[in-house]
Amino acid sequence: MSALTKMIKVETRLFLRDRTALGFGVLFPTALLLGLGAVPALRESTPETGGLRSIDVWAPTALVFGMVMIAVQHLPSVIATYREWGILRRLSTTPARPRSILLAQMIVAFASVVVSAVLMVLAGWAVLGIAPPEQLLKFAVAFIVGYAALLGLGLIAVALVRTSSAANQIGTLLFIALMFIGGAFLPRMVMPDLLREIGEFVPPGLQALTAAWSAEAGELTATTGEQPFWVQIVIMAGIAVLATAVAAKLFRWE
Repeated sequence: MSALTKMIKVETRLFLRDRTALGFGVLFPTALLLGLGAVPALRESTPETGGLRSIDVWAPTALVFGMVMIAVQHLPSVIATYREWGILRRLSTTPARPRSILLAQMIVAFASVVVSAVLMVLAGWAVLGIAPPEQLLKFAVAFIVGYAALLGLGLIAVALVRTSSAANQIGTLLFIALMFIGGAFLPRMVMPDLLREIGEFVPPGLQALTAAWSAEAGELTATTGEQPFWVQIVIMAGIAVLATAVAAKLFRWE
């Protein structure tokens, strides 16, 4: 068994023991969607929504909560803790290099958001009758590229902080900023024009996820001047590459 495989197994066990990451990163999107689905008004369709229910339109937003939490709060906090405790430094003298633990963390983090997405889609379909993503390939592309952009920002946070407490503070600020400006806290159509324009460049690209999930929902949440799907995907990919490059330049193992 390779050092990376062993590291992935260890990090997976540690992740499953982390009740905060497991609860908010994996289970919370499903719980949030089901909780909102319990509100009768959100399960009713109106002419303004083209026959869709509010809960149908809002489903991709619930998914984003877990993606952002894992990428910019959980991952930076764990890596900063390892650096603060000298774990990364000690690993540099073993066959399991520090890069292995970083890669293992990224793999486990991605696996967790995939599990979160599958769980939420299945629960929404079985309990609330929310149709799964219509354009599965486009949704997968938006999901992977959007998460890569989030992960790039999380890695920059990892590179900049030296303590777990600082990582938690920066992660919380990033979470609030990304969720608010990205349109997860407020409907995009009621946001000021400037914030809507900035939101086009905010990972994970909520509008692309919404459009891939349902063309009708994408049209309802779109605003004047909205970037086309593939343009937003290119923007998210660019952010992922740039942010990762910056993080690699700034990152220190000690």
